[in-house]
Amino acid sequence: MTALEVADWRRRVFSLYERVRGASDLFAAHDLWRRERDELFAHHPSTPLLPHDRADFTGLPVRPYDPAWRFEVPLTPAPDRRMEVETGTDGVVPFELIGIANVPGVGSLDVWRLASYGGGVFLPVKDALAGLPGGTYGGGRYLLDTVKGADLGPGLAPESLVLDFNFAYNPSCAYDPMWACPLAQQGNTVAVEIPVGERYSGAH
Repeated sequence: MTALEVADWRRRVFSLYERVRGASDLFAAHDLWRRERDELFAHHPSTPLLPHDRADFTGLPVRPYDPAWRFEVPLTPAPDRRMEVETGTDGVVPFELIGIANVPGVGSLDVWRLASYGGGVFLPVKDALAGLPGGTYGGGRYLLDTVKGADLGPGLAPESLVLDFNFAYNPSCAYDPMWACPLAQQGNTVAVEIPVGERYSGAH
């Protein structure tokens, strides 16, 4: 893939999430998100799908929208902490903890800031279905990665975030082992099953 193809992928993702944030119908917004991502994965030059997986691709395994899994959560202060992730392709990527999101019925999740060029809020999550047959990706999924465009916006209250687990998605390394992705750490691992969002079958 070329730099311009990657740039086009990013533009499309940013545009998609802008439309999701502006939607009043959450079911329609989620369906738009699913359809647009299927189109990108199937046809865009920067798809993370390997060639032999693209040939048989019929759509990402995304569960139907359930509004019970949408939350607006304030950030609570957290002790200073830094995480450095070796990604291979991008070298060592530093993150700084900016707060804790306490999600009802789910648990607490660390919310990180990308501490390098571009900044951005990063929130991965690994649930009790991770690694199980028909469950979720073993390394966890991404809920927010704002520097890449995956941004559901602020909540109505100050210093709050929209966390909608229906939009949890697999990192690129779930599809192509050449990618090295930051994965969910201990503070982003929860003991409950999160049945919505993108699932993982290992066959695409």
